[in-house]
Amino acid sequence: MDINTLRALATPIAFVAFIAIIAWTFSKGRKKGFEEAANLPFADDDDVSDVQRKSSVEKNTNE
Repeated sequence: MDINTLRALATPIAFVAFIAIIAWTFSKGRKKGFEEAANLPFADDDDVSDVQRKSSVEKNTNE
């Protein structure tokens, strides 16, 4: 196996990884989390701690 074979294998693997990241980013299940994260800079300190607490509770229940 030479370097060109490794390059030939790495290209489709990288492409599949790229498509997987794009699919994960634009999936409907992630939309709520991304919207909350996008609004964090505009939230008050009390609101931020509530969102972070909710987020950590949801993560613990999903595990």
